[in-house]
Amino acid sequence: MFDGPEPIYLQIAQLIRAQVLSGELAEEDQVMSTTQFATTFRINPATAQKAFGLLVDEQVLYKRRGLGMFVAPGARERLRSSHREDYFDKVLAPALAQAEVLGIPLDDVVGYIRDRRKPAADPHPPEEARS
Repeated sequence: MFDGPEPIYLQIAQLIRAQVLSGELAEEDQVMSTTQFATTFRINPATAQKAFGLLVDEQVLYKRRGLGMFVAPGARERLRSSHREDYFDKVLAPALAQAEVLGIPLDDVVGYIRDRRKPAADPHPPEEARS
């Protein structure tokens, strides 16, 4: 599972961040212990501990003495906020710069995004769709 070029502890941290962002791990959910992580993924427990320490420093996880590690209150929103900044800086800014180089008008870029964005589910569908 952890076969990317980054150190394993960073891959573990990213996995847990992704689980928090997706809602798979909610605030106050307990995460696997370092021993469980080590056994499940066949890694050194110190590697898992290093990942958990990083996530504690980022306020994604916190430790309850004698009980284990838990998702910190507000972790999902903190992650969303930091990922939003990264998205604008690392994804959107270069895409807009490339569009400018290619002579694509901003209105075309915005129209493209609007056309391809998934529409939100309508909580009140038209009458004929309910029958």
